Amino acid sequence: MVVAANPSHDRRSAVALFSRLRTAKGQANPFPIYATLRAMGGVSPAPWGGSVVTGFDLCDQVLRSRDWLEPDKRWRAQQGRGTRWNAPSSREMSNTLPALNGPDHTRIRRAAGTFGRPALQRLGRTITRTTDQLLTAVQEQLHSGEADFAALVSEELPVIAIGDWLGLPTQDHPRLRRLTHEQVFTQELLPSASQLARSDAATAELRTYFTDLVRHRRAHPGDDPVSRWTQTWDALEPDRDKADEAVYFLALFVLLAALETTSSLLSTMVLRLVEDPDRWDLVAAQPDLVPGFVEETLRYDPPTHVISRVAAKNSVLGGAEIREDEMVHLMVGAAHWDPARHTDPERFDPRRRPDHLAFSGGIHYCLGAPLARLEAQTLLHQLVRRLPRLTLARRPVWAPRVAFRRLLNLDVALA
Repeated sequence: MVVAANPSHDRRSAVALFSRLRTAKGQANPFPIYATLRAMGGVSPAPWGGSVVTGFDLCDQVLRSRDWLEPDKRWRAQQGRGTRWNAPSSREMSNTLPALNGPDHTRIRRAAGTFGRPALQRLGRTITRTTDQLLTAVQEQLHSGEADFAALVSEELPVIAIGDWLGLPTQDHPRLRRLTHEQVFTQELLPSASQLARSDAATAELRTYFTDLVRHRRAHPGDDPVSRWTQTWDALEPDRDKADEAVYFLALFVLLAALETTSSLLSTMVLRLVEDPDRWDLVAAQPDLVPGFVEETLRYDPPTHVISRVAAKNSVLGGAEIREDEMVHLMVGAAHWDPARHTDPERFDPRRRPDHLAFSGGIHYCLGAPLARLEAQTLLHQLVRRLPRLTLARRPVWAPRVAFRRLLNLDVALA
């Protein structure tokens, strides 16, 4: 494979850059590192094999084209038993909607249905009510001086919203939130052996939880998505065990998709708001900027910084030769700051025309995008209307990840 004039030199440079991305400083501000990666070319060698893509247009091209596939079950099996792609958690994820290609993806997505207008209307009522309650808790905490917004709101709102919709017991929310944070390691860019072990354990526990839930809903159906999915799959699949497993994978996917990245979006959005008093005053004075503020957050620092695809056939991408089944890692976080696409990309501007890849693209465009936007916009509207201006008490700490961004705290105080 030829990807640069001096691929071995570029690969060594990439090793150093990705090592920096994994440090606390790199987690807190990866964008200078991304700029160096972009300077190596739109497509450059990844330290571990394959390529990284940092140009916006190239990332967009890959996401929209059917010549680039998800690393599905077939592809993962080809990587060998000892690889991270064949860890138990990875094999389990290969059965969920985001890892499916071709006709299987279309069939499952159609059966899922999920967030149409009736569902969003019901969820909107839950989100509005819950946001009001959570912000009251923030107000009460601020009387003592500081409040951790991430713990009080960002971690709570998504699990309450999706839990209410799925009909999950409230007492299960902390457990499901914890398991989601552990499970995500199998979807990380370069998980360690210990992280994979944690993900394997979390995935096994989630499987037990949701298979039990599916069995219970089959025996006691109600007006909830799991019961409706069971009816749908009974019409599609004569084997009841296979139908139940299909419903399990849908429920697992919906929970994972609704929690991790949405929590990150909410925390990052509020961080952008409270770190600059002018931004708070602007949105409070012009609430019509709320949707633009959410979209700019998704561009500026999206919840997911890396999306991976494999080539369906021998291809040329940005002048680089990519062999069939070879992986490319789309560095979405870097692409969003591509000056060839965005003027002054380092400037946070809620008036900027929305233009980002935070929800992927093509047939894999995020099914939960309307729900994530609804939660973020509802929270931002209520926050600037109900509370006096907040300020950042201290810089937050980021989880040790590259692909999936997560703030571990967001300590705020009254300005």
